[in-house]
Amino acid sequence: MIRIFWRTGPSASSKRRSENLQTALITGKIKNVECVLLARHGRQHTIMPSNVNYRANIWALKQEGCTHVVVTTACGSLRDDIQPGDIVLLDQFIDRTTKRDQTFCDGSSCSPPGVCHIPMADPFCSRTREVLLDVVKGLGIRYHPRGTMLTIEGPRFSSRAESLMFRQWGADVINMTTVPEVVLAKEAGLCYASIAMATDYDCWKEHEEAVCVDNVLKTMKENANKASSILLTAIPQIFQMDWEHTISMHRVMAQSSIMLPKH
Repeated sequence: MIRIFWRTGPSASSKRRSENLQTALITGKIKNVECVLLARHGRQHTIMPSNVNYRANIWALKQEGCTHVVVTTACGSLRDDIQPGDIVLLDQFIDRTTKRDQTFCDGSSCSPPGVCHIPMADPFCSRTREVLLDVVKGLGIRYHPRGTMLTIEGPRFSSRAESLMFRQWGADVINMTTVPEVVLAKEAGLCYASIAMATDYDCWKEHEEAVCVDNVLKTMKENANKASSILLTAIPQIFQMDWEHTISMHRVMAQSSIMLPKH
């Protein structure tokens, strides 16, 4: 069974499966494909990036039977050619977070045994990215086929000096949520892909207004239909494909990355 998670989009026929202080999983069918919706910041965007329980979110999706995690994320552009409203299909990341759990195997009494040294040379599922790339091309949306996401701790935006430094590092876009979400999804053996939507030029670009909440929300609202169109087109295509080998490879990699204690 292919069950797909996606983060935002138009409502589907669904039911709320669980309620807690942070968020709720919503399950239903989109074009006859079983899907799970989850708002990482809570349904009312009340959870700041550092306080999102990324481990609980990814674990819950895995327990629900999800095989794919296809997410959307707002981001700032660090490149002239990535304009507000553009879609970027991420293939790499740079981690600038400091407060977040990045593994399920943390040595606690309730964690899986061992230490997981998950490979991260290719963080995103290349095959899922290929599907998204074909969909974006077909829809005629302005896009960038790859990009490096720099994830900061937040919730503040970058200083101008930081923004300029991140450009020198080779980052293309910047946000506050890709890490550790992508890391945990890989450790869980899931097919993870991200649709990043540029909303602003951060604060590095001269003669452009520096990033602020009002402008981010304005651009997101104007372009929300792009992400929805991509997801609604990609989901049935993913469902129709044979993913047995891909999923098996992800799971084998995750399992073989765990070093168990010696007895």
